[in-house]
Amino acid sequence: MNWDEIEENWKLFNGKVRSHRGTLTDDDVELANGKRSELLGFLQTRYGYAKEQAEREIDLWIKQLK
Repeated sequence: MNWDEIEENWKLFNGKVRSHRGTLTDDDVELANGKRSELLGFLQTRYGYAKEQAEREIDLWIKQLK
C-alpha cells in the first residue's frame, strides 16, 4: 500500500489513524484530510517528534495496514 491509495480513501483510513495514534484529535485527523505532510506536522506537534521520527511512524503505520 502506498500513500496515494491512503489519500484517495482517507475516509476509510482515518479511523485507523485515530486508533493507532490516540493523541491525535478527531480534528487533527480530519484536517490532515489524507495529506501526508499535514499528518506529519500533527505528529510533530502532538508527540514532539523530529521530522524523521514522524516519517518513520507514518511508514510503520502504512506497513501495518498491509
